[in-house]
Amino acid sequence: MNKKITLMDLGPKDYKEVWDFQTELLDNIISVKRKNRHAETPEITSNYFLFVEHPHVYTLGKSGDQDNLLINEKQLQEKNATYYKINRGGDITYHGPGQIVGYPILDLENFFTDIHKYLRLLEEVIIKTIAEYGLKGERSKGETGVWLDVGTPFARKICAMGIRSSRWVTMHGFALNVNTDLGYFDNIIPCGIRGKAVTSIEAELNKKIDIEEVKQKILNHFKREFEVEEFLLEV
Repeated sequence: MNKKITLMDLGPKDYKEVWDFQTELLDNIISVKRKNRHAETPEITSNYFLFVEHPHVYTLGKSGDQDNLLINEKQLQEKNATYYKINRGGDITYHGPGQIVGYPILDLENFFTDIHKYLRLLEEVIIKTIAEYGLKGERSKGETGVWLDVGTPFARKICAMGIRSSRWVTMHGFALNVNTDLGYFDNIIPCGIRGKAVTSIEAELNKKIDIEEVKQKILNHFKREFEVEEFLLEV
């Protein structure tokens, strides 16, 4: 089992370009796994973790409802935003500047074969990260992601999650609102959930947050929760 993860910080990058790159990494890992079924000496599969910041984009999961996008093509262009139907789980969400998007492309057979556990650990990573900023992140029953003030009229989501897996290899991941322009969420029904707000670390603390610092905290907690041997930085 390989518990080392190649870390790539892609910086600002177009959504479709990164989606294609994730697919390429996933397909390569699956190709190795197929060959291993007949190999005398199986090849070790790789794991990756991508950080990226997307330009304004709305993405709709395969089980989502397109009616949850509240603006038309012309309005999308006016807001300098794009829209994609994609192959992750979940409904509609927004990605944009000031948001940390993390895409773990892991062969879960290197860690554990349990998708439910994978999602809960991803949530735990974010819960522990925002706790370092004095924020109490929580899970909301039946609603994947990390929330604040669950069970109150003030419940609000700070981190969305949606994944796809094939042969125990994951793609897509999480989007943590750090210094995000929350106005862009007004153009959708986030995650298809009506009547609940969206927030960011900046909005909660009323100050700009160092995004690189947050990334490092995420990696620290990811390493502990997933028992990663080491992150191998690739530039």
